[in-house]
Order: sequence, then C-alpha cells, then structure tokens
Amino acid sequence: MKEQPLHIGVQQRVLPAYRIPFFDKLAESYLGKVSVFYGLPRSHEMLETNTVPQIALHVRGRNLHLFSGQFYLCWQFGFMQWLQSWQPDVLIMEANPRYLNSRCAIRWMKAHHRKVIGWGLGSPPSQGFLGKLRMNQRRKFIHQFDALITYSQQGAEEYSALGFPKERIFVAPNAAAARPTTTPPERPLKFEFNQPQVLFVGRLQERKRVDVLIEACAKLPQELQPSLHIVGDGPARSALVQLAQSHYPNTKFYGAMHGKELATLFQKADLFVLPGTGGLAVQEAMSYALPVIVGEADGTQSDLVRPENGWVLNTGSAEELTTRMAEALQDIRALRKKGSASFGIVRDDVNLESMLAAFEKVIDTVMKGSRG
Repeated sequence: MKEQPLHIGVQQRVLPAYRIPFFDKLAESYLGKVSVFYGLPRSHEMLETNTVPQIALHVRGRNLHLFSGQFYLCWQFGFMQWLQSWQPDVLIMEANPRYLNSRCAIRWMKAHHRKVIGWGLGSPPSQGFLGKLRMNQRRKFIHQFDALITYSQQGAEEYSALGFPKERIFVAPNAAAARPTTTPPERPLKFEFNQPQVLFVGRLQERKRVDVLIEACAKLPQELQPSLHIVGDGPARSALVQLAQSHYPNTKFYGAMHGKELATLFQKADLFVLPGTGGLAVQEAMSYALPVIVGEADGTQSDLVRPENGWVLNTGSAEELTTRMAEALQDIRALRKKGSASFGIVRDDVNLESMLAAFEKVIDTVMKGSRG
C-alpha cells in the first residue's frame, strides 16, 4: 500500500474483460486512486466489454473509429474532459500514434508538470514505401513519454532501436491470471478415452489462425488426432465452423466462456495451441499446467513460451504445426513435464502480481525523477 497514493490515470482504446483484474489490482495498490478512461470497440471486433472494474474508477468516452487496417485512426470524445477532471499525477496511455487525442493529452500533462508513461507492444520495422515515414513518426511520438512499458524483451529492443533510452524502458509480463495458490492439476500418463484433448481460447478472427489449427489436426496420424475444443467468438466463427465440418468434424465450438466452465476445459485439456497472435490466453493456460504451442507473433510469447514448456512456431504453416503437435502428443510423459514447467513459469515469473510490480516500479521511477 502507498502511504500517500498518487492519482493514476489510465487511457485505453477499449476495456476488455481480461484486463479488469489488473486494473483492480493497480487500484488496490494505490488506495483506489486509479481511474481508467476507455471507449467501445468496433462491432466486428466482438470484444467482451460488459464488465467493469470493482475497485478502479472508470469513465467511458465515445470512440470515433476512422478508416481501417493500416490506415485506422481513433478519436476518443471525452478524453480531455476526463483528464482535466481527474487530474492524474501520472498518466499511463497506449503508446499508439493512431489515437489522435494522445498528443493533446501529452501536451496537457507536460504543461502541468505531470508524468506520462507509454504502454505498448513495441515498434516492429514498418515495411513498404511509407515505412520510413511511419518509423520517423513513431520515433517522434514515443520520445514524448517519460518512460515506456512493453510486454517482452523483443518490444524493449524495438523501442531502443528507435533511440529511446534503455534505462527508461521497462518490461512487464503480459498476464491475465494471478500467481497460482494451489498445486497444479494432476494429469495421468494416458489420455482420457485414449484421445488427446487440444484447446484453443481466443477471439475468432483471421489473425488467430484457427484455420491452420483445424487443418493441422486433420493432417495428424489417425492415432494422434485429438478432440479439438475451440472457445471464443468473433467474425470468423461461421467460416471456421464450415471449415471444421468439411476438414475436421471432431471439432467443438463453445462460443465465449468464462469462470468455472472455462476452468473445466482448461483442466481437461492436454495441450493448448494458439497459432496466431496474442498471449493472455497462453498465460492462463499455463496456469493450469498446460504445455503450449504458439505462433511467433508479436514477441509477447517469446518471454512466456520456452523450450522447457512448449514450442514457438517459425513459419506458422499447417505442416509445421502438424509436426509440432505430433511431437507433443506422441510422448505423453514429456508432454506432462512441459506442462509442469508451464505452471512453474506462471507461479514464479509471469503473473498479475509480477505485472503489477513492474508497473509500480515504472511509476516510482518517473516520480522520483520529478522530485529530483
């Protein structure tokens, strides 16, 4: 607990349900003096946003979504009014130059001698004829922050490559699950009904590459073909259902699930697979002592998935995923060992408590600089 809690402001484009436990932990640490400003996602994103923090304060603005894809921009109505009302000592905001209010908010904070922390994935090299221009814009944008928080060492290196001082870049593990307080689930050295259970949890959209997972399952030898469980909803669901019906009927779609129902699927699974981007569901799966196979994606999984607990795909092809799944499922003893390693990583390194500690360190660091 902080003796004299700061007022912490957090800006988010949207407020997904999976992030709420973290914001409540942050608010608990700062005696409730945390306020989150956010808007609603685009309809096709199908993000669950019907829950709100219980400890952190929260203010919903209105998002104006402009264009799409690489040209996407967002204007958040009400952002500056919230900022002037809440008067944060520290503002933690998404380090994304596509959010058009960001520069105004940074200028306001600086004019009032307050601190601003950027929070982002990193800044991978931009390709194409406009790539150099985009990288220059990113460089100018991130240099306005007093510190940067990213999820992985890869993200830290990308920010450093843009000239941001290394000593002001901090890595906070991307977590949705708290540090386990119980022993890991015990799984026998045989598959239930002699068939492995493979689980995917996430939004059903193209970048998650669930189609590759379905195709990979169909390519496995008959004796290794699993019962495939797909949890989540999204714009790609109908197309994926049709693909599964024609290529791998032993696939069950559950829609969005949470709480005890989802926990039951995690406990029954033998292997968790996420071929595309993302990372939070991976960390949650690991908290249930599951070995994992993930795509290389944006680097958030590179610090999470290690040789001792899983596999990171290089090409992301169905053939490569088939090979990795066969390797995983044909040696159940080794599979269980990797699952135990997953549990150890979440218990010791990557959990909500570690994420909170990293954010507290960044806040303390920038505030010490202001007092100095």
